[in-house]
Amino acid sequence: MASFIERMCLYRVLVLSVFLSITQAVDRSNFKTCDQSAFCSRQRAMKPGQSSYTALLETLELSDSHLTVQLLNNNNKVLLLLELYRLQGNMTRVKINELKPIKARYEVPDVLITDPPTELMSVVAQDEHRVVLSLGGEDWRLILSAQPFRLDIMEGPQVLLSLNSRGLLAFEQLRIRKDTKSQTDTEEAGEKEDTEQHEKVSEGEEEEAEEEVDQPGMWEETFKTHADTKPNGPSSISLDFSLPGVEHVYGIPEHADGLRLKNTDGGDPYRLYNLDVFQYELFNPMALYGAVPVLLSHNTHRTMGLFWLNAAETWVDVSSGQGSSEVPQTDVRWISESGIIDVFIMLGPRPNDVFTQYSSLTGTQAFPPLSSLAYHQCRWNYNDQEDVSAVDQGFDEHDIPYDFIWLDIEHTDGKRYFTWDNNKFPQPKDMLQGLLDKRRKMVTIVDPHIKVDSSYKIHTEIRSRGYYIKNKDGGDYEGWCWPGNAGYPDFTNPEMRKWWASMFAYDQYEGSMENLYTWNDMNEPSVFNGPEVTMHKDALHGPWEHRDIHNLYGFYVQMATAEGQIQRSGGLERPFVLTRAFFAGSQRYGAVWTGDNAAEWGHLKMSIPMCLSLGLVGISFCGADVGGFFKTPSAELLVRWYQAGAYQPFFRAHAHLDTPRREPWLFGPDNTALIREAVRQRYTLLPYWYLQFYHAQRTGQPVMRPLWVEYPEDIATFSIDNEFLIGRDLLVHPVTDERSSGVTAYLPGNGEVWYDVHTFQRHDGAQNLSIPVTMSSIPVFQRGGSIICRKNRVRRSSSCMENDPYTLYVALDSQGKAEGEIYIDDGHTFKHKTDKQFIHRRLSFTANSLSSSDLSPDSQFTTASWVEQVNILGAQKPDAVTLTTTDGGESSVEFEFDPDTAVLTLRKPGVNAGVNWTLHLR
Repeated sequence: MASFIERMCLYRVLVLSVFLSITQAVDRSNFKTCDQSAFCSRQRAMKPGQSSYTALLETLELSDSHLTVQLLNNNNKVLLLLELYRLQGNMTRVKINELKPIKARYEVPDVLITDPPTELMSVVAQDEHRVVLSLGGEDWRLILSAQPFRLDIMEGPQVLLSLNSRGLLAFEQLRIRKDTKSQTDTEEAGEKEDTEQHEKVSEGEEEEAEEEVDQPGMWEETFKTHADTKPNGPSSISLDFSLPGVEHVYGIPEHADGLRLKNTDGGDPYRLYNLDVFQYELFNPMALYGAVPVLLSHNTHRTMGLFWLNAAETWVDVSSGQGSSEVPQTDVRWISESGIIDVFIMLGPRPNDVFTQYSSLTGTQAFPPLSSLAYHQCRWNYNDQEDVSAVDQGFDEHDIPYDFIWLDIEHTDGKRYFTWDNNKFPQPKDMLQGLLDKRRKMVTIVDPHIKVDSSYKIHTEIRSRGYYIKNKDGGDYEGWCWPGNAGYPDFTNPEMRKWWASMFAYDQYEGSMENLYTWNDMNEPSVFNGPEVTMHKDALHGPWEHRDIHNLYGFYVQMATAEGQIQRSGGLERPFVLTRAFFAGSQRYGAVWTGDNAAEWGHLKMSIPMCLSLGLVGISFCGADVGGFFKTPSAELLVRWYQAGAYQPFFRAHAHLDTPRREPWLFGPDNTALIREAVRQRYTLLPYWYLQFYHAQRTGQPVMRPLWVEYPEDIATFSIDNEFLIGRDLLVHPVTDERSSGVTAYLPGNGEVWYDVHTFQRHDGAQNLSIPVTMSSIPVFQRGGSIICRKNRVRRSSSCMENDPYTLYVALDSQGKAEGEIYIDDGHTFKHKTDKQFIHRRLSFTANSLSSSDLSPDSQFTTASWVEQVNILGAQKPDAVTLTTTDGGESSVEFEFDPDTAVLTLRKPGVNAGVNWTLHLR
């Protein structure tokens, strides 16, 4: 009994400390700096200069698929194996590993969607100093220099990228700890090393290896009260890349910082290590909840990418300045604690090429159910079924649409996931059926920390099957989280993932129905009493330490959960799963959000570059907690956040347990009207959002994108992160300053035109436009030359709008042309893939005619939706308008023309949205 009381007291102290840290913002002392991380400090102490590595060109072997050559560390005589692959799609892969490690080093599985197809490499020239390889075409070359080892990728005379040009390649080989080896072990290891060096070191290089001196932190280190044992010893890796002519680099999320990466000289590097950071600070390179080790470089001539495939803790240094010839240059150095060097160099040359290259490696954004692109209402926590019903009714009473209501951890039976609190939610199916009757849905939270309780089925099953992560001594790893003492399932185990997926079956997850979806939180993983509020690195996933796989954990949790939703429907229904932790490839499994932000103007501003950064590395389905999770927003801030959130991919309001209620109608009728209008704007644009996600899952292009992606030669766009594009055709500049009376939006494109979507006023591109704003203003512009489809009859949920008619907005360019697309399917199944049940059509306006033609003539789908109105912006008044359909029928169409706005409105063409037709302006 005493031990139980002591444990509960400890638990209360831990939870109290968590909430204290919440109210006081992030406690930086809970999280390491580079100086406090032994491997980062050790690696960063290296100075640029002469590399210690030589490429032994006599060991070079070239096959149909790749080239291999050995690298010699001249200091310790350890040999590495370099593998070079020329990949299809203008990519190069570089792998470096120990030639003969004493045990296997971790190589990241499951992130690549396939073994990337290779193309032939050929030797163009070779001498004792270097090898020149062809990368296809006459101008593309890869130069492998021997002494010191260096790689240069060339296009003609231009160096696009150099690897190890600063000599910062470092590879700490696995070795046996000297003070723990027996005499026999020492002698045998020495004999083996002597034999290998005799076999592998070329003549003239057999000088004695330098004695390696152990440094502090190599075999164990302590952070605060947490000891990290390192039975494998030092294992970190490092490599530098130089990018001549580059001043702007982006990516490596997640950080609460601007879109363009900053120079880290004199400060901490950017850190990639998934962590539960309470109320994170802005403009800080500290690690956050997710880690995608992908960096993009961009200048007016070329966009390139680096994908560092390593799941261990990683630090990234960025140094921008002048190169050797007074040309701008950015140097990037990656440092990881363990694993191997496995890097993909994506050579572009255009931004869209890099997106295509990266998605060919890790996959594209999962195509979400259409309803998940609508509005979500959440807080920690809706109290009970009556509360859920009252909130649901409140939306109807105030005529505000919504699609999903969410339940946080308090809905469960004592934080036991896959359960319901029988007192508060005694009839979950009745609650879900009530929502289903209104064509609405629910999300419940299912976290990956499992309460240690012998009466809890989930726990006893995982324990009996041996699916928990183990501690360094082989017992089940346990830590503290919301339920108290918790175990952590080993999601790296495919059998564990398979079992987890089976728990979402309707007969396993009692009370669940087809309109119940899932939220995976705390999956960094969060361990309240662990080092840096996460798991000990020496915990074990089968043969691998947690340090090897840490950044993959959340990826696997979301993977298993999404698979569970698919399986429960017999493979028919698309899943919706929100995750807080993520890695490269997480886009294949659902949505992410920016975590525990605060009700502050700075956090509203920061939501834009944070989601833009995620989109650049494949994760398009991103949003931030509308209103801020912590603290209490003013009415003005809340309204502005709704206005901004309505134009971001994932649109969810969420709030902390201790904040006052903030449903949209609680701030007075004027603010309710403003929020209602913002949400309604989102619903009218759902056809456009859905089209963008359709393209994202096909091509890998980001839905929410920086301006420079579409205007790569316009230097003025390179540092803009307070406005963005949705697809190509909508430009949004949210109002993110308190008491703002105006904003200045940059409209890109010399010779292009942009139309205010609210007033239809036309503006020229390539200018900074001053825009006066009121509280009702959401500055949004449609690109001239585009056609956007909307549904202007807003109902209580997106599903209720399924068969409603479309209104087309045709924005003419300076030549009087425009084009766009419309995409329609059932909105929730995989039948668009399995049975080609979809409609995809091109809309084109040219020579005073607007036509709809089929982009997928072999698809099979019909729609009840029709075109009820066409608005042509920048038009001239015609004498007559006629409609021609495929059956040869012709009819006149009513129209009116507003000379003040130059808008021509065609009323009720009355044509089905899924057939061929042409409107003629005469």
